Amino acid sequence: MYPMLLPIAIFQRSFKIPLFPIAVALALLPGSLWGQPLGVTPTSRRPNVVVILADDQGWGDLSANGNTNLATPNIDSLARDGATLQHFYVCQVCAPTRAEFLTGRYHPRTGVSGVSRGEERLNYDEKTIADLFRASGYATGCFGKWHNGTQPPYHPNNRGFDQFYGFTSGHWGHYFSPPLDDNGVRVRGNGYLVDDFTDHAIAFITANKTRPFFCYLPVNTPHSPMMVDDRFYEKFDGAELGMRHREPDREDIMMTRAALAMCENIDWNVGRLLRTIDDTELRDNTIVIYFSDNGPNSYRWNGGMKGRKGSIDEGGLRSPFFVRWPNQIRAESSFAEIAGAVDLLPTLTDLAGVELNVDKPLDGRSLSSLLLGKSQGSAGRSLLSVAGDRVSVRTQRFRLDANGQLFDIEKDPGQQTNVASDFPEVTRRLTQQARSHAKEMRAAFEANRDRPFTVGYGASTTLTARDGVEHGAIRRSSKAPNNSFFTNWTNKDDSITWDIEVGKTGQYQAVIYYTCAEGDQGATLRLSMEGGESIQSKVTEVFDPPLYDKSKERVADSHYFVKDFKPLTLGTISLQRGRGTLLLDAVDIAGQRVVDVHSLELILR
Repeated sequence: MYPMLLPIAIFQRSFKIPLFPIAVALALLPGSLWGQPLGVTPTSRRPNVVVILADDQGWGDLSANGNTNLATPNIDSLARDGATLQHFYVCQVCAPTRAEFLTGRYHPRTGVSGVSRGEERLNYDEKTIADLFRASGYATGCFGKWHNGTQPPYHPNNRGFDQFYGFTSGHWGHYFSPPLDDNGVRVRGNGYLVDDFTDHAIAFITANKTRPFFCYLPVNTPHSPMMVDDRFYEKFDGAELGMRHREPDREDIMMTRAALAMCENIDWNVGRLLRTIDDTELRDNTIVIYFSDNGPNSYRWNGGMKGRKGSIDEGGLRSPFFVRWPNQIRAESSFAEIAGAVDLLPTLTDLAGVELNVDKPLDGRSLSSLLLGKSQGSAGRSLLSVAGDRVSVRTQRFRLDANGQLFDIEKDPGQQTNVASDFPEVTRRLTQQARSHAKEMRAAFEANRDRPFTVGYGASTTLTARDGVEHGAIRRSSKAPNNSFFTNWTNKDDSITWDIEVGKTGQYQAVIYYTCAEGDQGATLRLSMEGGESIQSKVTEVFDPPLYDKSKERVADSHYFVKDFKPLTLGTISLQRGRGTLLLDAVDIAGQRVVDVHSLELILR
């Protein structure tokens, strides 16, 4: 018997009142009064949740949104069989959107201010949506691009995910069988990344079909490098595109063709995932969500909106959003209410009956009543977007841009006509909101600016080239730090440093991942901690592999360079708890160069 019925049953027996009328009346009460989520009955298993997040896919990169350049029938089916949020907003770049989805809070509050060199790390005192679902008994898995921290306790296995397979960085330089992270262990991928990630998500769903699960599939495309298999690119190779960017002279057609091919690959994988949900007879009890992390990564058709990735105008922030939950969310329903990534944590916990046990205030709000047709949504809301000191404000009707111009988005989605003089009171109110938000977010940015990289919060810590600082002649292999390595180490006075915080005093085995050309072997590498001891080891083995094949990259002038690296154990170094600078330098040089360096691994003994 449910706890709420017990006192009623006692009351009924004491006064000999028929129970049937009471039971009928209680049956008509809203589910929320029984402590149940709005979409779940007391006898049903909690719904599974699958969240698919695309990377750099614009609102216009789907046939469901009117783009006839491509076909995305599987993603479109989510709109047909579920609901569309017509005005769903994310951030202008990758990591901030992921932070807002994971926490329900504006990203500056969470420690995330950018996409590389530590700016992407989600503060480890933030509670994530995966933490909440796992605490409620869900199996949790993340398969793909994490981009919210690498070293424990920022790693996804420390943020509520039982399983992780993918990469923790932002840019990843190669999409065919590259090095990946499997629950903290270095592995080699198997085939095209999006296919590989989907394979692992399918295996996770199949393995957990008898218990509730939370599956997060953040795919890495159509983010560059613009690599895609021939069978998806053939359709677009040399194709004339009927739909173009509103300023066609700015469009790179090769980039567009590659992006569209990558989007059709995503769609194929979404189809495989949806078939798995059907084949495991989980369709009716699984919530599936699809959205993207920012606007398109090039100038291409996007519904005539202004802005692309990196912009806080409409085109840089508006994302496709579809959600399917059969028999709960009405098929082919569509909602015009503004919403954002910050709303997903409170919405999904509400729908699934997961306790919202958070100790920090949320910026998002639950959309469950709206999606389930139990309310019309709320009026008067503003969504705020920040990029540095620039703020854009979106209300149901208007957008105030970062320059103080006001646009009536309902009539002018392309932001062509400034109507600030026609609506002075609206402009004044939104300008004040923008100023207040900018001040608050600036304070949050400053509070999180000085954060060293963590060591000793797990059995193993990897300090990548992305997180290091080069000195002297040393240079990065590419302009994007996230998937770079250090090269051009030509002088004994050159060095690499990492600003670290050691969480646990102990002995750490140090392993450098390096390459060394013929004739350069014999250099002695030294690792030392500021104010502490040092260890050193001679490079005796030549290891000079070629760069990975880039023949599947569909645009010219790629700046991504990837190759394999070999481990060299330097020895065991004693590290004391606290903050300091870790220095890698060379005692001597035997040839023209020392080594190229990908990363340093510290293993707590």
